[in-house]
Amino acid sequence: MENHQKRTLTFLIIGLIFMLSGIEYAVILPTIWRYLQILEAPPYFLGLGLSAFSLSALLTGPLFGVWSDRSKTTKSIILFSNLFEIAGNFMYFIGYSKWLLLCSRLVAGVGAGAGSSIFGFLTRSTLPEERAGIFAAIMACRQAGLLIGPAFNLFLRLCDFKLGPFVVNKYTSPGIFMCLLWTLLQFIILAGYWDVPAISSQGGVVVLEMKQEEEEEAPLMGSDEDEARTYRTVDSDQSETSSASQRAHETSNPFKNFSVSNEFLREEVVVLLTAQFITLFNQTALETMVTPLTQRYFSFGELGNSLMYSLCGVEVIVGFFFVRWLSSKVADRVVLAVGLVICSTACIWCLVFLCKPRGGFEWQLSAFIVGVFLQLLGLPFVAVSQVSLFSKVTAEKTQGFSQGVRRSVGGLATILGPLWAGGLTNNLYIMLGMMLALLVMITVMTVLSYERLAEPRVVQCAQSADSGR
Repeated sequence: MENHQKRTLTFLIIGLIFMLSGIEYAVILPTIWRYLQILEAPPYFLGLGLSAFSLSALLTGPLFGVWSDRSKTTKSIILFSNLFEIAGNFMYFIGYSKWLLLCSRLVAGVGAGAGSSIFGFLTRSTLPEERAGIFAAIMACRQAGLLIGPAFNLFLRLCDFKLGPFVVNKYTSPGIFMCLLWTLLQFIILAGYWDVPAISSQGGVVVLEMKQEEEEEAPLMGSDEDEARTYRTVDSDQSETSSASQRAHETSNPFKNFSVSNEFLREEVVVLLTAQFITLFNQTALETMVTPLTQRYFSFGELGNSLMYSLCGVEVIVGFFFVRWLSSKVADRVVLAVGLVICSTACIWCLVFLCKPRGGFEWQLSAFIVGVFLQLLGLPFVAVSQVSLFSKVTAEKTQGFSQGVRRSVGGLATILGPLWAGGLTNNLYIMLGMMLALLVMITVMTVLSYERLAEPRVVQCAQSADSGR
């Protein structure tokens, strides 16, 4: 099988991994609250259960990233991390006590930590100009999982039988269902996932370095054409050997001369990490707010909310693919700026029209639909552009660890967002006001750092030299 075919198949499997993570969220979230009630858990256990998954992913993401940076492989890491998904979902299926249920989400979250290794792999395996499009497609796969998940619930809720000593009902069935899906994925990964060679190691910076070495040594060559040809041949072989040796040394220790402060306290990196936090903080806060809001003003039940979430999923998927197309036409920082403007506009709209609804039912519902539409419209712009930019302004050799840090920042946001919104569903001015203040802050930061939010010139020169050859 050619490298191109292996690469395509591997990317498809990565998309499947993200789709399964979306399906898991969609099948477990609707039933976990009632499941906890049956196990006599106090109300705060719902927040603990949802946060436990994000917490373990937050802690393990950088560790999986370091592992992938040192080994330059991801297949074994994904196979290992999926074991935690399998174990965690099986524990959820057993569910003898509220503590076992809490631990099940904690264990399953470890599996999600491998996402940092996957993003590091994607960074090394894609060209900068195609990276945003690849990231957009992968993120759209998770949204597709969120959209497909409720369809599985239609038959999972009909389960009512015993599997040996275990009871399979509408509360336990999501656990065994996801356990089987993650197990099936293990075989798919074994058969079709490949650690394809990094693109940058075949060209780019390495090629430029070799070319510069040859140019610097050119004046030392004799005038005799045969001697010069022989010298160039030997020099080329020595350069290749030297470069290979250097690359092997860097592979064995990618963190040599690595400084956390130099890598993550640079202006552009701080801006992008802040964008990651604010985007997910606002997104999860809105997800927490929407259901109580629709119940209070529109009397939406389970069917109404399911239909709303399905339409939202369709919009987000379309948005991701639109950003995939747009990213090939304009720079990532332009996409980021557009997304922040849309998100800020949406937040202002919600502050004006949703905090104190006016008019009749039709007007209130229309204002709500416009607010949600704008919020979801801006999400793909910000999400894709900041991930793509982050991969370009951080070192490629430690990309797994860097992506782990980025995902940990996002994990912290997904923990704090629901906590912030959960206590302020009756005080929307404060909740939305804080969200707007955060958006204004990151917008100002983006404007001030706009010139630095671009791919480093050294890499661009390297790629130009490679294409010129």
